[in-house]
Amino acid sequence: MPPETPLERLRRMREESLIGGGERRIEAQHKKGKLTARERIDFLVDEGSFVELDRFVTHRCTNFDMQDQKILGDGVVTGHALVDGRPVYLYSQDFTVFGGSLSETHAEKICKVMDQATQVGVPDLGLNDSGGARIQEGVQSLGGYAEIFWRNTRASGVIPQLSAILGPCAGGAVYSPAITDFIMMVEKTSYMHITGPEVLRTVTHEEVTSEELGGSEVHNERSGVAHFASPDDKSCLLLMRKLLSYLPLNNAEDPPFVSTDDPSDRQDPELDTIVTADPQKPYDMTRVIERIVDADSFLEVQSGWARNMLIGFGRLGGRVVGIVANQPAVLAGCLDIEASEKGARFIRFCDAFNIPIVTFEDVPGFLPGTQQEYDGIIRHGAKLLYAYCEATVPKLTVITRKAYGGAYDVMASKHIRSDVNIAWPGAQIAVMGASGATRIIHRREIAEAEDPKAEEKRLADDYEATFNNPYRAAARGFIDDVIEASTTRPYLIRALGLLASKHQPGPTRKHGNIPL
Repeated sequence: MPPETPLERLRRMREESLIGGGERRIEAQHKKGKLTARERIDFLVDEGSFVELDRFVTHRCTNFDMQDQKILGDGVVTGHALVDGRPVYLYSQDFTVFGGSLSETHAEKICKVMDQATQVGVPDLGLNDSGGARIQEGVQSLGGYAEIFWRNTRASGVIPQLSAILGPCAGGAVYSPAITDFIMMVEKTSYMHITGPEVLRTVTHEEVTSEELGGSEVHNERSGVAHFASPDDKSCLLLMRKLLSYLPLNNAEDPPFVSTDDPSDRQDPELDTIVTADPQKPYDMTRVIERIVDADSFLEVQSGWARNMLIGFGRLGGRVVGIVANQPAVLAGCLDIEASEKGARFIRFCDAFNIPIVTFEDVPGFLPGTQQEYDGIIRHGAKLLYAYCEATVPKLTVITRKAYGGAYDVMASKHIRSDVNIAWPGAQIAVMGASGATRIIHRREIAEAEDPKAEEKRLADDYEATFNNPYRAAARGFIDDVIEASTTRPYLIRALGLLASKHQPGPTRKHGNIPL
């Protein structure tokens, strides 16, 4: 048999690189309901746009007979591609090769695309499906993780970094996704945890599964580690494509403009009645947001965690905005520790990537209670305040109902340099509600009255009429205007157009010291 020609060798090795760990392991991956590393890339990116890098890389380990177990690509597929015609760099870990475990060369491949993404100025996407560090390599593998973490940190705020958890992600591996901007997980087939069930069983005697310890439900509803949950690989990757459509390529560009058939001057009469006359009655702030932004443009982020705070992306007149809103339907919209952290991180992302922030405010204050105080609501609430104060992108605030106490200041008030602050006619801007204020201010009169309850109601009504309205704040210029709720959309779109050229330089410093 004649020897291979160089071209034949190239073609054979290319074919070999495409099958990863082999057909048997690919079949096992499919039986779990998971796509392979290459199938994920093909589904995520524009057809025919993927250019692979380092397909012929193999590990260098010679311990434990590893020199006889070399597979082209070494468990990760890397390269660049287009998503909706826009460039990205990406890596996709291959669980069929050594369980997707990270070796020194595996890490070097990931680091190469991260370096190039940062230098070129395009998003970096990570498709994670790995059993963790390759034990046979020891510290080389651990060093590889640290090299990735360092690059994640250097790229933070420079290019968008998105992580999809499509299988296991355990031990040190979790910290790379944790540094990235958004994490999406797949229900039932993905999990993240620092220490696994076996370690817990040995050390703490807890009996728990990986799903119970760090599954999609845990991180989307209890821990707040993840931002999105999807039922399967394909829906997760489609969601990643959608999220990218709201983001700029890098921090020197604006997010993409998308023309819309939704009229910029559209008014919505239902908004005039969506907030009830009863200040104690809840309503769904999501309905408010969806009626104001461009049709079908609202993408909620972290919908299952800290549900008293709403965050997400939307468009107004084709322009991308980041939306932060109190949710009166959950905990009356109070700010607590989790809501403060949720809002703060999202605000800082938007500010880093030139995305204007629109705040919808209906907040009765910070959630009271010893547990909140003991757990540090002061420090955590300050994160939200710091994030708003620090942000230099256009900031627009709509007070739909309550704006009480310190929470009024925190939620993008004029005093912390919001650019546009408007209120609906039923807005209540005060230190506290009328009943509480009356009992403090007029406690002697109430106690001495013949009918204390009637007197308290009369005084509360007087306080309500005098203070609990938007006009005291408007008289001082703390509110730019009081508008009919139905006109909110055209008002915000005009304001965004005016603020598009906003420039707000800050003091010279290395960085601030956010109260972490």
